Amino acid sequence: MKCLILAAGYATRLYPLTQNFPKPLLEVAGKPILDWLIDDMSQTGLIDEYIIISNHKFAPIFEQWAEKKKEFSIFNFPFSILDDGTSSNESRLGAVKDIQFAIDQLHLDDDLLVMAGDNLLDFSLSHFIRFAKEKNATCVMRYFEHDEARLHKTGVAEIDADGRILSMEEKPANPKSNWCIPAFYYYTRQDARLIKKGIDSGCGVDAPGSFIAWLSTQTTVYTYEMPGRRYDIGTLESYEAVKQTYTGPTDV
Repeated sequence: MKCLILAAGYATRLYPLTQNFPKPLLEVAGKPILDWLIDDMSQTGLIDEYIIISNHKFAPIFEQWAEKKKEFSIFNFPFSILDDGTSSNESRLGAVKDIQFAIDQLHLDDDLLVMAGDNLLDFSLSHFIRFAKEKNATCVMRYFEHDEARLHKTGVAEIDADGRILSMEEKPANPKSNWCIPAFYYYTRQDARLIKKGIDSGCGVDAPGSFIAWLSTQTTVYTYEMPGRRYDIGTLESYEAVKQTYTGPTDV
C-alpha cells in the first residue's frame, strides 16, 4: 500500500509563517507535523512507500526534509517527492488533480492511503487501516460536529446504519447531517482507478473530499468513526493552540 500525502497547498492563512515554508513541516511538540503522521504509520508495517505531493515553490524543502528523514529514521522506507509544477495559490491544481498527477507520474496501481499533510491526530491511523482492510472497500473517517458554523467549512456526509455514505457534500450551505469527513481516505486499487473518471465527470477538484462525494454515487464507501481527536491547523491561532496541547498519538 502506498501513502500519498497532499502537501501542495500554500497555507495563506498562516502567513508569514508559511510564506516561504510548507505548513506540513511546521514543528509541533518537537517535530514536524508530517513526521507525526509518518512515524505513526511506519510502525504498522503497512506502507511500502510515502509519496509527498508538493508545489514547485516548496518541493526543494521537502526533498531536504526527506533526505534527513531517511538518514536518521530507524525505519527503512522510500520517499518520493513530487513537484506538481504550480507556483502560486491561484495556479494550484487542486487536491483531486494532485492525486491523479501522482498516479500518472509514478504509474501507481495499488491501494492508497491518502491524507492531508497538515492535520494531527491523537490516535493511531492503524485502527482506520485495519477497519478498511476488513471492509475490503474504500473508507473514510468521520466525526460528529455540533457546531453548525464548522459544518459549512468541511465535507459532510449522510450515512446509513452500517456506516455507508448515502450522500456527501463539500462545504454545504445546508448540511444534511453532523458527520464531518476529514482528509484521511483509504482507496482500494479498483476505486483509485476511477479518479480520472471522476474528474472527467465534473467532480470538484480543489477539496479532496469532492472525489469521495462522487465515488459514493458509484460504489460503496464506508465510514470509520474516529476514536479520538483531529487537530486542523488552519490559522496562526490554531497553530499556537496545538503547540500548547499536542503530545502525539496515545495508542500507537
